[in-house]
Amino acid sequence: MSEKARKLFDALDLNSDGVLTRVEVITALRSKGPTLAANGDLPFWGVSDVDTSSALFDRANLDGDGVLTFEEFEREVDRRFGW
Repeated sequence: MSEKARKLFDALDLNSDGVLTRVEVITALRSKGPTLAANGDLPFWGVSDVDTSSALFDRANLDGDGVLTFEEFEREVDRRFGW
């Protein structure tokens, strides 16, 4: 398990229910992204606009159920961010 992925997932899980929705990912990256990047928890280039955040969600949501489990999220961010 990537500790960075876990820390980022927890930061994006705004309602702490253990899954991420598209709205959570977009909202959290826009509001918390710069701070997460400044702390080294997210690459600066990972702070993105709505379309890019939405596309990241779609790539990670392999089963198409509209929510990201930690495992789905971890697989995508580890691949994308090289963790």
